[in-house]
Amino acid sequence: MDATLDGIALSDLDDAIGRVEAALRGLDGATLFVTGGTGFFGRWLVALMARARQRLDLDLSIAVLSRDPAAFAVRYPGLASEVRLVAGDVRDFPSPEGRFTHLIHAATDTVSPDDAVLDQVGSIIDGTRRVLAFAARAGVRRLLYVSSGAIYGRQPPDLPTIPETYAGACDPLDPRSAYGQAKRLAEQLCAIANARGDTEAVVARAFAFVGPGLPLDAHFAIGNFIRDALGGGTIVVAGDGRPLRSYLYAGDLAAWLVTLLVRGNAGEAYNVGSDHAVDIAALARRVGALIPAANGVEIRGQAVGDPARERYVPSIAKARGQLGLDVWTPLDAAIVKTAAFTTRTRKPA
Repeated sequence: MDATLDGIALSDLDDAIGRVEAALRGLDGATLFVTGGTGFFGRWLVALMARARQRLDLDLSIAVLSRDPAAFAVRYPGLASEVRLVAGDVRDFPSPEGRFTHLIHAATDTVSPDDAVLDQVGSIIDGTRRVLAFAARAGVRRLLYVSSGAIYGRQPPDLPTIPETYAGACDPLDPRSAYGQAKRLAEQLCAIANARGDTEAVVARAFAFVGPGLPLDAHFAIGNFIRDALGGGTIVVAGDGRPLRSYLYAGDLAAWLVTLLVRGNAGEAYNVGSDHAVDIAALARRVGALIPAANGVEIRGQAVGDPARERYVPSIAKARGQLGLDVWTPLDAAIVKTAAFTTRTRKPA
């Protein structure tokens, strides 16, 4: 069994280091502040940088914002030991002592009940304003804002992959677009900060992901399928299974984000994800074939979710061409790794 850092395989981290070593070496001598460092994205980022600090002998200081540092330290003691935890909420956290050279703003809960959508919008916008103000005062030279592919709104069915230059947008009269609208405005705030010379801001538009630590009970189809399969049940597709999605492995994601922080063009956005599309029905069957405990697949054909979101697949030509980033981990391997992690770490019934 692979050695791990709080469940994240060191072999995955070492693979990522090998792929983006030059970018990681660009953090030698850096002081980094991370928001969202205790979530799915953040834990992988922190794990990668902590491992790189050891493997590459980097002089890298990492501070992570957490609403509950004590709880994080109990749940993830290995990661907690690698960073300085700063208590606070992204909207009003007290400025930590010292100067920082780099900042990753990855805080936002994409899982929000309908009655909390205004709180989510407020957290995105007010949190980004607070982070940018802090960055200007703390002397942050490079800032990465983790946005979302949701800012594009509906992807046209005749557009196989959506590029950063796509001029579409969310429907402001559709309450379901609140998350994407808020992320869009947060990007605008980053662009203003960049134009004013407060910091060099780069935007990462994140799409869909899979990997150890992904919430299996949230609104992520691939997580739900893995959960159902591991439980020995039928993998249920509530809709007709035709919508198209794509998934980037978490280890690749962390490598991408570090590269964008260090090497991305300031004032620009980059899609982050996979351009290998798969329909939901085929995805369910792949999960079922890879996890022996699964008891078949059921396609119910119900009308569910947002019918406008039939396709959600990014173009990654920009990141691939400019920065040499790619989809390094095959989807089947990503599914198997996620299932193995879940089996290894879940609590007995």
